[in-house]
Amino acid sequence: MSILIAGGAGFVGVNLVRVLASMKQVLLVYDNESRGNRELLPNSSNIHFRKVDLNDIATLRSLVKRDQQNYGDITEIWHLAANSDIPAGIADITVDLNNTFLSTVNLLRLAEEFKIVKFLFASSSAIYGDLKGAELREEIGPLLPISNYGAMKLASEALLSAAFEKFLKRLCIFRFPNVIGIPATHGVIFDFVNRLKSNPSELHVLGDGSQQKAYMHVDDLVEAMLFIRDEDTNPLSLFNIGPSDQGVTVRYIAEETARIFGSRPSIHFGEGNKGWIGDVPKFNYSTEKLKLLGWTPRLSSTEAVKKSVKQIVSQIAGERP
Repeated sequence: MSILIAGGAGFVGVNLVRVLASMKQVLLVYDNESRGNRELLPNSSNIHFRKVDLNDIATLRSLVKRDQQNYGDITEIWHLAANSDIPAGIADITVDLNNTFLSTVNLLRLAEEFKIVKFLFASSSAIYGDLKGAELREEIGPLLPISNYGAMKLASEALLSAAFEKFLKRLCIFRFPNVIGIPATHGVIFDFVNRLKSNPSELHVLGDGSQQKAYMHVDDLVEAMLFIRDEDTNPLSLFNIGPSDQGVTVRYIAEETARIFGSRPSIHFGEGNKGWIGDVPKFNYSTEKLKLLGWTPRLSSTEAVKKSVKQIVSQIAGERP
């Protein structure tokens, strides 16, 4: 028996792989390394890395067939692969079409072909769009994403729903908030630390700093996903995952990053409450459904930011996190 993790060498993926490997699971990690890095994976004989483009269906089919012969039937697919650069997806619609949606199409094609009936999908709060402060519960609608990334995540959810009707026996859809921690490859903290490393005396911020969002540490996220997989008895699980607070502002993150980095830069804010087209400036993310299931995060948004800034400063400095 084995587990396939698409995008398993990326930020969330390597953290999930680390936990599953500690459970002695046989893990097949498929990743094109556009953002991921196989060197970040734990050193374990149970982890088998394959560099592959998820849009290359012929190569995927060959790998799955061979891996099932060598390591036993694949019991579940974790789909964590996606374009994580929202501005790039706004500039070129094919970025999210290929990396966020068609990757879902191909993994579902293989799941049906090889009779893999358990599928776990990393979705996003971006599927809700900008609902102007309305509480974002799982049942709210209509869903009107304002980025191509959010649109392709929502399209993937719809396709998964159809696959659940046709052949899947277990489907988990996890709607992520802003996830932070290490190994960081992108994101507001990563950007701020890199800017301060280049110029400790100045920090330029996209937008006026009033953007306010929930932030979750990746360790809590992985714990929540596994809890939902193991504890929710419904065949179709759809959950917002995040802290129970209202989040923190970009201004707070900029100031906290400067403080922990150890410099006193002049912080220059831009105009408007959006950092880029497709940026949702503020949202009220409900995690009540997950709380009722019996899980709450260890860290608040504030605590997650503080921990992540320290980790990312160490990471970028070349130190062991």
